[in-house]
Order: sequence, then structure tokens, then C-alpha cells
Amino acid sequence: MKQLLIYERPIQLNRVAHRNHRVVATPGDFAFATALNSVPLACVEFAPVAREYPILFAGNSADAVVPAALLGLRAGQNLMVDEQGSWAEGAYVPAFLRRYPFVLAEHDEKGSDFTVCLDEAYAGIREGGEEGAPLFDDEGKDSPLLSNALQFLQEYQVHLARTRAFSAALASHGLLVPRQVNVQTALGEGFSLDGFFVVDEQKLRELKGKALQDLARSGDLGLIYAHLLSLGNVELLSRALDSRPAAAATH
Repeated sequence: MKQLLIYERPIQLNRVAHRNHRVVATPGDFAFATALNSVPLACVEFAPVAREYPILFAGNSADAVVPAALLGLRAGQNLMVDEQGSWAEGAYVPAFLRRYPFVLAEHDEKGSDFTVCLDEAYAGIREGGEEGAPLFDDEGKDSPLLSNALQFLQEYQVHLARTRAFSAALASHGLLVPRQVNVQTALGEGFSLDGFFVVDEQKLRELKGKALQDLARSGDLGLIYAHLLSLGNVELLSRALDSRPAAAATH
């Protein structure tokens, strides 16, 4: 799964070029995520996500997966975002979406070298005027908005490192198997989503000794159980899909 899913034109944040830019954001507007049926997750999010969404592992192979929250059962449809761009009331919003329009662009696979970017295509970025919150103050220093965004990005980056270690542990123990999500709507229409992996419960039960101890000590075992429990939430998404007007369904 590509980590820049919603970023159409990410550009490096520049203290000179963006000195007079402001962010005019509408709180709770997630229209930019309307077409995402899944988004990457950090391990720290597993507990709140497992109560509402299925947690799957997206990727082309078991040794190159990213934990993801499944938000829709059709390609190009996010069941958590309505026609007005509002997120489902009270539902958890993944951090991947909350950091938008900012992002840390990584320059290496370890994520140790990165650049702060923003999405130039975001409609809420404006140059000049008085509307919205500035990126920099009158002295060219980070504004409160930017300072908070950078802190969030840095914390997110730390959690991503932990998440990569978790995914690598699952692969090293051979616990991941491909899984197809099969859905049948209330009207009898059936379709499938693929490109996902899940933890094989039988293989997990067969783990013994040091391998099992390592998963328990690292906290990975708890994350695995959260993932397995979350799979029942496919039914919640199916109900949400059935409640959508027929015209809102896209293939």
C-alpha cells in the first residue's frame, strides 16, 4: 500500500517560499478521503481501530505488508465519509488522515531521513490574505499550527518504526497468509476484495518456545489478537454498505 495515497502533489515545505501561506481548513472535512477504502495504520492505533474496523495487512507479498484499516468494501468507496465529506459521527479517524495535508517524505527504507512536505493540491492552502491560520509567524518562525503539525508527524514517525518491526516479526514467523474479503449485499450482489493478508490462527497456535515468548515480550501478541478480533467488523462495514443509497455505490 502506497504511503502517499491522498497526497496528489506533495512538495517540500519551504520557510521562504511558504512564508505567506495559510491553511484554511474546515474542521471535520474528510472529502479528500472519499475514495479510500483502506488506509495504513500504526500499531498504537490497533486498540481503537479494532473496535470499529477490520485490521488487515496490505501488500503484494507477506514480507512487504502494511497494517491497514478497511474502511469500505468496494474499491474507491470509503463508507465512513458521507456526501458532505463528514466522517461517521463518533467513529475513530486514523492518524494517517489526521495528519493531512502535512506528511514526512522518507528518503530511505528505515525512515531515518525525511523531509516535511505538504500537499500543494489541498484546496485549503492559500497564499496571502487573512483567512485561515498561517504556517509561519511575522518573524518567519513556525506558527502554532505548524508546530503542532510537526509534533504530530514526529510522533507518527516513531510509531511507524514500531509498526515496521511488528510487520517484520509476522513475516519472519511465517504467520501471514493471503485472504480475500467476500461480501454479499442485502440485495444479493456478491463481490470480493483481495490484496490483503491476515494472521493464520493455526500457524499462531503452532508457535512454541522462544518464538512465542518473543511475540509476548514485545507486545506483538496483543496486537495479533486485536487484529484477529477486528476481522468480525467486516459485518459492520457490510451493514454500512447496505444502508447506502444505491446511487452512492460505485464499482
